[in-house]
Amino acid sequence: MRGVSSRSIITGFALLLVLGASEGLSAHGVSGKDAVFLQGLDGRAIGPLLYLGAKHMVTGYDHLLFLIGVIFFLYRLKDVVQYVSLFTLGHSVTLLAGVLGGVRANPFLIDAIIGFSVVYKAFENMDGFRRFLGFQPDTRAAVLVFGLFHGFGLATKLQEFALSADGLVANIVSFNVGVEIGQGLALTAILIALSYWRTRPGFFDHAFATNAIVMGCGFLLVGYQLSGYFLSV
Repeated sequence: MRGVSSRSIITGFALLLVLGASEGLSAHGVSGKDAVFLQGLDGRAIGPLLYLGAKHMVTGYDHLLFLIGVIFFLYRLKDVVQYVSLFTLGHSVTLLAGVLGGVRANPFLIDAIIGFSVVYKAFENMDGFRRFLGFQPDTRAAVLVFGLFHGFGLATKLQEFALSADGLVANIVSFNVGVEIGQGLALTAILIALSYWRTRPGFFDHAFATNAIVMGCGFLLVGYQLSGYFLSV
């Protein structure tokens, strides 16, 4: 589009990141009508659970910030698919294990680790490990491991409710599939935005600043969750 500079794109992108992380802090989770629905759920509800899963991912600012970091410098579709598949494997395992297997952990600490995953990926995108620590961790392994924590974060939201055992397996699997649908929709939008931005002059000039903003959002999430943990003790 004529007249749209790379500075305008980065400014809009940065504002989106900051607003998403700050305004959504207290909104992330299952509340309102969705919470009432889950609390009264008895039997299979495949369609509604698909919707709730997709909604949770699309509005999950912490998950989206991490995924932005993951695909920020991925140009080939097969690389995007590979990394996203690792993330999907990780969060699917712990989501199902957490809800169906009864594995529990403090939700504030899990969400703090999720916030740290955002910091980690942004720091890596800024070449921080090579510059300051002199080594480069295995990115694929990191995405898989952090995917496990992201899935656990999803599980802790559902563990807040006394879910009926009737149709529980089908419902949780449906929720997980919905999460994947939401993830696919969000990633499509992010990839379109990134692909366009990469065609503009100055993408690499602003990449460092963008990841610094993403890192700042990650630190904000970590601080928010840790304060919640210590205040709840």
